[in-house]
Amino acid sequence: MEICTVGGFEEVGKNMTAVKIVDDVFIFDVGFFLPGIIELQETEKINYSLPGLRRVGGIPDERILDKIGWRKKVRGIFLSHAHLDHVGGLPFLLNRYPNVDVYGTLFTIKVLESLIEDSHIKINNRLIVVDSNSKNKIKTSSGETIVEFVHATHSTIDCAFLALHSKEGIFFYALDLKFDNYPTMGLPPNYKRFKEIGEMGVKALVMDALYSRTEKRPGGEKVAKHLLEEAFSKINRGSDKALFITTFSSHIERLNNIVKIGQKTNREIIFLGRSLAKYVECAIKARKCPFKNKMKFMKYRRQVDSFLKRVEQNRGRYLVVCTGHQGEKNSILDRISRGDTHFRFREGDNLIFSSSVIPTEVNIEARKRLDAKLRKMGVKLQVDVHVHGHGSREDMREMINLLKPKHIIPAHGSQEQEEPLINLAEEFGYIKGKTSHLVKNGEVLKI
Repeated sequence: MEICTVGGFEEVGKNMTAVKIVDDVFIFDVGFFLPGIIELQETEKINYSLPGLRRVGGIPDERILDKIGWRKKVRGIFLSHAHLDHVGGLPFLLNRYPNVDVYGTLFTIKVLESLIEDSHIKINNRLIVVDSNSKNKIKTSSGETIVEFVHATHSTIDCAFLALHSKEGIFFYALDLKFDNYPTMGLPPNYKRFKEIGEMGVKALVMDALYSRTEKRPGGEKVAKHLLEEAFSKINRGSDKALFITTFSSHIERLNNIVKIGQKTNREIIFLGRSLAKYVECAIKARKCPFKNKMKFMKYRRQVDSFLKRVEQNRGRYLVVCTGHQGEKNSILDRISRGDTHFRFREGDNLIFSSSVIPTEVNIEARKRLDAKLRKMGVKLQVDVHVHGHGSREDMREMINLLKPKHIIPAHGSQEQEEPLINLAEEFGYIKGKTSHLVKNGEVLKI
């Protein structure tokens, strides 16, 4: 078994791993590096080009697969979930893998289809929808290999961990890792199958290490729901006070809870922003949007500007769910804070951030600037009304106990963020450089 750690092993995002068994290669995720995308937006707007994406490091540098002779041996591309740092780079690279099938759960494939449409790129790859608990036969040079999707929980819907069953043992891909035993949408993780796979013999585990420094487990989505209820209970309820809330556009479960709780305010619920509309539309197409008839969404600039003019004139009528929780340029909150809309925040207006700041320098600085502007306007801010989607050391211990892999490879973070998982693995007898491996992008690990 040879594992090429293409991307996501030295940064948060840009996730891509390739595994070679004899003459067959299997790719897991092909994501964006969001700080690179933010840099590119300054020059290329929405229609990105492959050279531009490569220039800013916005996608994995999978040209390494050409150098080591793997690219033409790829038998399938397998997607763990719909977040951009796992699927965003794929539309721009699919033409380098002609006729290679792409596998993902229904919501994930709907998001991918939307991204391909936005990129105006024509592809000849089949996009194959699989169940989040399914075994899929993949044609190989010597017959067939099973790639299994095992249901998992994260901060979007239809997530799975991936197991490549090969004659060299099982390769297990656990990005992004978080165990939520009482989700408010969907099922809990499939622990039974994790254990069964562990008993079959896992040769290598690539595991999310982003919060491997943190002992305390993050709360589940039920905790986030209670935090939202508390936040809504603290809002200034005057009829002249605006009420805005922002969260991750892909977090359908969170959006569902916002709508449920927001209905109690007796305000009309409106979603504003392109990314919110994109993910909600995909959830509707996947028949996984319980709130589709309980809100309206607007995505086009003229629509949004016209609506914000109405909010300015009737501030107590609406609950506005909008983009901008990271302080992204040209998001709804960014435009309002710059005075680029008919709506102006006033003293005592309400804004809830049902999100955390993605831990990159670009995002941290953007949010600092946005928060400072909003506080200067007198907006009543409630921040971090959220539980994050990445597990702690306890989740990682549980995964290691269930799978008992021979080798552990941390991913989804900088080397500094991944190092604590190497230390944790020592508790179980793993030895750095022998059975636990701190690797960089573009390396090939032979096991």
